[in-house]
Amino acid sequence: MAEFVEIDGIRVFLGKPDTSPGEWIGQREILKQLLACWLVVDPRDRPLSPRIVGMPGIGKTTLGMAAAQVRKQPLYIYQCTSDTRPEDLLITPVLAESGKIIYHASSLVTAMIRGGVCILDEGNRMNEKSWASLAPLLDHRRYVESIVAGITIPAHPDFRCAVTMNDDESTFEVPDYILSRLQPTLTVGYPARQDELSILKYHLPFAEAEMLNLTVEFLQAAHALKLDFSTRDGLSILRYALKRIAQDPTHPVAKDVAWSEAVMRCLGDEALNLDELARRKSRTLGGSAVPMGLGDFFFNPDDPLHPDNLEDDDDEEDDDET
Repeated sequence: MAEFVEIDGIRVFLGKPDTSPGEWIGQREILKQLLACWLVVDPRDRPLSPRIVGMPGIGKTTLGMAAAQVRKQPLYIYQCTSDTRPEDLLITPVLAESGKIIYHASSLVTAMIRGGVCILDEGNRMNEKSWASLAPLLDHRRYVESIVAGITIPAHPDFRCAVTMNDDESTFEVPDYILSRLQPTLTVGYPARQDELSILKYHLPFAEAEMLNLTVEFLQAAHALKLDFSTRDGLSILRYALKRIAQDPTHPVAKDVAWSEAVMRCLGDEALNLDELARRKSRTLGGSAVPMGLGDFFFNPDDPLHPDNLEDDDDEEDDDET
């Protein structure tokens, strides 16, 4: 039987918590910072609702999950999308078999009622209209108003919230009046080598040391070159490589061949040459690098036929003539 509560005479059915494991490995300082945001140091104080930012696949959601486990509170995750509506965020009307309308609370509202932790995942994919419905929840008022159900829902004193945001371009710009409520900003960076190796081992304890080290060295090199390859990418590479090796025990694919194929399938052919990929990215983004010309699309920069190299040859000939 689904659990429900009555608010102002309206029966609201509640959701279930997320029970996925979320162990946080390394970077203890960022976990402490998140837990500090959720502390209440005085009866007149209230918790903060921080935004957790970083590249996709770096562990932002896992950080929130781990913080909820430390606090021993039920965890609820709401996946934000570009077409999320206010009623999706709060209370959704559903037509029951009896023909009557019943109301289902979102994971966010369920966390508010039960006093749990809610992670609004990828919040900057959500439009302003949906964010506006959360404005009173994120300030001193700590409530939401469901227009659909016609009720006001106060947050339990133990309710805590955080919003994850990706550093990429496929997102909306969050309004300033919402950003001012989502404070402070906690930035998750790439893990150190030993931490990243421990993360890979935690998720893939059956992987051989050779494959783990090969992957972590690749990831660390990518991080140093500021390429957008994450630990999640490393896990995908390892999983695919291990499956290719195990696919035919009588004729197993060589480990290095399987690993290289996995990199190409997961990240593209360019990922096998990180230095060249970083150089191209630098050109694309501008800066001190020379902008790409038409010749770059047809010739390797080291090719003697590249227009830049032809110009260099002409200059040398001119010098010889003089």
